[in-house]
Amino acid sequence: MNMGKEIRGRIIKAIGGFYYVEAADTVYECRARGVFRKKNMSPLVGDLVTAVVLEDGTGTVSEITPRKNQLVRPPIANLDQLILVVSICDPAPSTLVIDKMIAAAEEQGIEPVLVVSKTDLQDAGWLRAIYEKAGIPFYAVSSVTGEGVEAVRPLLQGKITAFTGNTGAGKSSLLNCIDPAFGLATGEISQKLGRGRHTTRHVELLPVEGGYVADTPGFSFIQIERYNMVKKEDLQFCFREFAPYLQSCRFVSCSHVKEKGCAVLEAVEKGQISPSRHESYVAMYNEVKDIKEWQLK
Repeated sequence: MNMGKEIRGRIIKAIGGFYYVEAADTVYECRARGVFRKKNMSPLVGDLVTAVVLEDGTGTVSEITPRKNQLVRPPIANLDQLILVVSICDPAPSTLVIDKMIAAAEEQGIEPVLVVSKTDLQDAGWLRAIYEKAGIPFYAVSSVTGEGVEAVRPLLQGKITAFTGNTGAGKSSLLNCIDPAFGLATGEISQKLGRGRHTTRHVELLPVEGGYVADTPGFSFIQIERYNMVKKEDLQFCFREFAPYLQSCRFVSCSHVKEKGCAVLEAVEKGQISPSRHESYVAMYNEVKDIKEWQLK
């Protein structure tokens, strides 16, 4: 009786109960062991797994390596970075929305990268000033002129990256500039299916530039906002430029919203922290401060 051989690899696609595990340039079609169901746990795209495979290329996922992070929507694990594609105009950017996305990434230990598109139409200097001061990697690109695209490409090497952006932000155009093979037909697909119908196709990791890019249909800012909220006591750690000042506050439980003797507020007054970033923090804090733990689930 053939017991099969054990392999270690990464799930690059999951669809209808099948998990496609890539190991040493071969992809194996696997099912998951029943034990995961008992534990109420599903393998996710991005998971590093052990599988037992047979000669016909099919197998069974037997073990999931502990994840460093995971997103609920889209369902994906072990992301290294989240590239937020925001247009400088048409539609105009909201710093609050950008800051919510960055905080969601920071909380999961995913490196946030801000890519501002359509810079052939308008200057992105004011946004650059805010985010460079905050220590967030910032890139300005134009998919029309191709300007800035070459700087984004090396970011993908050896990493698992998800791109997110709202409709019209130019996410697909940017990906097509980076790698024409991507050929993201997301616009056509959503037109065919009609907006808002069942556009949740499966998530897939596509090899790009020596890393993987997650093809996450319909992955927009709204999804992150809805499914990945940050608790109020963790929020301060999701604004990386607050870090040098957190120990200096007069009160241990300082909320950094309006307390006297708050080192973060002093840093805002001195121009060391961007007012717009602090305003976002306050808005987010007020949004979650009354939410109970069970409601975040």
